[in-house]
Amino acid sequence: MVQKLPNRDQVSLEETWNLKDLFITEDDFSNTLVEIEEDVQVFCEKFKGTITTSSKIVEALIDYMSLYEKIVPAGTYASLSLSTDQTNSEAQMRASKFGSLSAKISSKLAFLNSELVELPDKLIVDAIKTAPAFQHYLETLLKKKKHQLHPEVEKTLAAYSASFNAPYKLYDTTKMLDISFDNFEVDGKSYPLSYVSFENDWEAETDPAIRRAAFNAFSKKLKEYQHTTAKTYDMHIQMEKTTADIRGYDSVFDYLLFNQEVDRSLYNRQIDLIMKELAPHMRKYAKLLQKAHGLDKMTFADLKISLDPTYEPKISIEESKKYIDDALAVMGKEYIQMVDRAYKERWIDFAQNAGKSTGAFCSSPYGNHPYILISWSARMNEVFVLAHELGHAGHFYHANKEQTIFNARPSLYFIEAPSTMNEMLVANHLLKNSDDPKFKRWVISSIVARTYYHNFVTHLLEAAYQRKVYDRVDQGLNVNAQILNEYKRSVLEEFWGDAVEITEGAELTWMRQPHYYMGLYPYTYSAGLTISTQVSKRILNDGQVAVDEWIDVLKAGGTKTPVELAKMAGVDITTEKPLQDTIAYIGTLIDELINLTDEIEN
Repeated sequence: MVQKLPNRDQVSLEETWNLKDLFITEDDFSNTLVEIEEDVQVFCEKFKGTITTSSKIVEALIDYMSLYEKIVPAGTYASLSLSTDQTNSEAQMRASKFGSLSAKISSKLAFLNSELVELPDKLIVDAIKTAPAFQHYLETLLKKKKHQLHPEVEKTLAAYSASFNAPYKLYDTTKMLDISFDNFEVDGKSYPLSYVSFENDWEAETDPAIRRAAFNAFSKKLKEYQHTTAKTYDMHIQMEKTTADIRGYDSVFDYLLFNQEVDRSLYNRQIDLIMKELAPHMRKYAKLLQKAHGLDKMTFADLKISLDPTYEPKISIEESKKYIDDALAVMGKEYIQMVDRAYKERWIDFAQNAGKSTGAFCSSPYGNHPYILISWSARMNEVFVLAHELGHAGHFYHANKEQTIFNARPSLYFIEAPSTMNEMLVANHLLKNSDDPKFKRWVISSIVARTYYHNFVTHLLEAAYQRKVYDRVDQGLNVNAQILNEYKRSVLEEFWGDAVEITEGAELTWMRQPHYYMGLYPYTYSAGLTISTQVSKRILNDGQVAVDEWIDVLKAGGTKTPVELAKMAGVDITTEKPLQDTIAYIGTLIDELINLTDEIEN
């Protein structure tokens, strides 16, 4: 039975991350904020109105870079300390304090880009020749030139940056603080419910009566907040649309895809092909789950169950390290040293506690080591989750060492490739080391149910829904809870067809995901996994050559476009082939699950 979550101060220190690597004391953090504000003032006095030569451009960017190297750890500290306990008022105030400062200094620093884009192109080119490290930053600036507004407008917009982030913060506050779930009952027995317990436990519960009751209770509570959450989301997307319009983009899609460095054809292809070609495979998988569990019908509430719940190995945090070390050993000595440090030096927050952010993420502040958040419940499938986040960590561990702070981060389109790559490596390692049909079935079902379902189904269906929302916004229209529910339900019904009953409450899943406040993020999961699926096959076939090329891709950071990065790894994403190959591969995995199930049962 799921237990009530402990408070943050009740969990083991060893299961928490060590934020003292960012700031040893609260005074250090506060003093840094004062220093940042003073440094920004000095920067403005030194460079505002004085950047008239290529050498002055370089000098300004060097100082600007130093400023951001100080700002990033402060922002990370404020954000991470809040993410582990959003009920902590001190953490709330710290995050708000940094948010206010960030808006203030962004406004003051807005002059830099405004002045740079007004300079003759020749000066920019000369600056690039003098300091190639700033090539990516300056070339991106030139591309944005036609979308740059009057300097005073840019300054004002920057001053409001904290307000522009308010919808996301409001969403998070509603989700993590205001929504309080009641216990639910099944056959006279009471069960506790929370966001974490639902997503970590009840969704995968083997007893269909308990699982479906948990889903109903969870959905019923979400529904009470649907109008507030919809209004919050509408505020966010209307601000994006307004920004797109005043900056002169043809559509909100073009505005949001600009920084991803991909055109709209890659975005649409990812959604259209998966909706059409993956759906038949996943319907077959849903039917397999229904048969294996002897269900009268397959409902939306049943989609996260394990194919073989009797074969769900429990695993300790220490045991997870051995699996991950063995699986990722192919990545080389330096990579494994990073993994070992992550465990030993407490880069990872494993604890389950009240007020902690749901899901998992990796934060990689420039100049510091990465930090990973996960809520460990001792399920073997969390080895895949942890490997995923260590993929992000490994990416930025390499990129941050090789690149400047301006060059380290690649396009959002590519961001999920290194993370999903690690999931594939774990799967390949586990499959290679066992001939037991039950274990093989568990591994393959983990790949399908976690890696591919999560990235190619859950997030892709979010993307298909999100596209409907932005199509509406581009027409100058608003959204409300009824419209969002209709859009979400229509996407789910289109994908699952008659294989799955889209039960009442399924349409509310748009309320559960913060990704909608991060631009066109959801579709990038499947884009990244398409790349990593192809590269993991290359590693199996070509060995060290493919590994070395992949490490070079990680080191390249944001110095190349997604198309160029994929090409470095031997994948051509300008064609449909990688995506179609990946969908076909998912189909073969599901067919193998069906065959293994028949073999085991017979």
